[in-house]
This record gives sequence, C-alpha cells and structure tokens, in this order.
Amino acid sequence: MENNVKILVVDDEERIRRLLKMYLEREHFIIDEAEDGNEALTKALANDYDIILLDLMMPEKDGIEVCRELREKKATPIIMLTAKGEEVNRVQGFEAGTDDYIVKPFSPREVVLRVKALLRRSSKTSYIQTEAAAAKDIIVFPHLTIDNDAHRVLADGKEVALTPKEYELLYFLAKSPDKVFDREQLLKEVWHYEFFGDLRTVDTHVKRLREKLNKVSEQAAKMIVTVWGVGYKFEVNNE
Repeated sequence: MENNVKILVVDDEERIRRLLKMYLEREHFIIDEAEDGNEALTKALANDYDIILLDLMMPEKDGIEVCRELREKKATPIIMLTAKGEEVNRVQGFEAGTDDYIVKPFSPREVVLRVKALLRRSSKTSYIQTEAAAAKDIIVFPHLTIDNDAHRVLADGKEVALTPKEYELLYFLAKSPDKVFDREQLLKEVWHYEFFGDLRTVDTHVKRLREKLNKVSEQAAKMIVTVWGVGYKFEVNNE
C-alpha cells in the first residue's frame, strides 16, 4: 500500500545511502539524501520528515551535533547509524535526543524493521494503524491528556510536539501516578537499555519534556517531579 512517509538518509558514504534507499523504497517510503552534517541539518529544518537515519561520523558536522541542533527546533524521530559500538557513543546519542541506535555493519532488513517500529511509536505519523482499538487508550489528568492510540499529548487543550522517546517517557510515568522511578529503572523500561555510570540521558529528556510542556502549560510541566537522590515521579495536580 502506498504511503507518504518521507525519510531523510544521511551518510557520507554513497554506497550506504544507495543501499538504504533501495531497501526503504521497496516499502514505498519517499527517500531524500544528505551526504554531510550541514546538508542534513538544512534539509531537516526545511522539510517535515517522518524519520531521519543519521550517521554519527561525518564531515562538517557530526551526527551528535546535527541531532542537538535539530532538537532545538523539531521533534523529528531520529535513528543514529554508527560504526562505533562503544557505550559512550550510545550514551551521547541518547543524550542528544536520538530515538534509536543501529551499529554498523547492519542488515538493511533490520533497518527497515527498526524504521517501521519507530514510525509506529512516533507522534508525527499514523503509519500502520490498521487495527482500531476496541476502547480508546486515553489518560486524562487536570491540565494534561495523553491519547496513546493517536500518540498525542494535549496540555491545557493545546497539542505538544514530542519526540518518540519524550512521549514514551511521559506515558510511562503517567501510567503510574505518584510512583517514584529511579534513573536505572527508566533507562531499562523506556530505553530498553542497561548500563552503569552515566545516567544523564534520563535527566536530559526530563528537562526537554518539562520545557516543552511548560511552553504550553506550567501546571502540566509541574506534574513531572524530581525526587532528589532517587529519580522522578508523575504527580497528579488537582488544582
């Protein structure tokens, strides 16, 4: 079935761009390309892509820098591609706002599956929503509504554009009001990732989430509460 999903493939190696384009076009995705960080950022800001496949190591700007600058303006879902499998690179990617991570060499089929999975979770697209839910999966609080079927967040009636990971973090916390989660739990449950040491990934995403909510509703932003020395919880405000 034809769809209008637009994907930006960013890699300084033409053979990798050509390979990914071939496999993704078989799924009827519309593919655009960029060969360096500057071109990628220019195209990403000028167009509304449904997803970006972003190489880490590139001339001009690397993938981390592109991701950070893009996150200041847009919530476009991003999958980082990198030849480096070290944990520090994965942490840097998640901190910068990456939604998923694939280490080279990779199977093109795996990339296609990851793209489809991220599109299903994305708040920017309704791709592959073929099964209508019998009952709407909606969480309603004062000042905040989360429609999980549509992956939409409304703060005081206004829609808030979140990245897939920001959305998943908010939804996970909101499903268990007043329950405190430490950073390790959140990394495991939201990022499906366990590592020891640097836990700034969680803090960075909480900060971004609060900032986005606060632009629309100060009361909604206050619902994400820091429990000092432990982690975070979602506190229902009944004002």
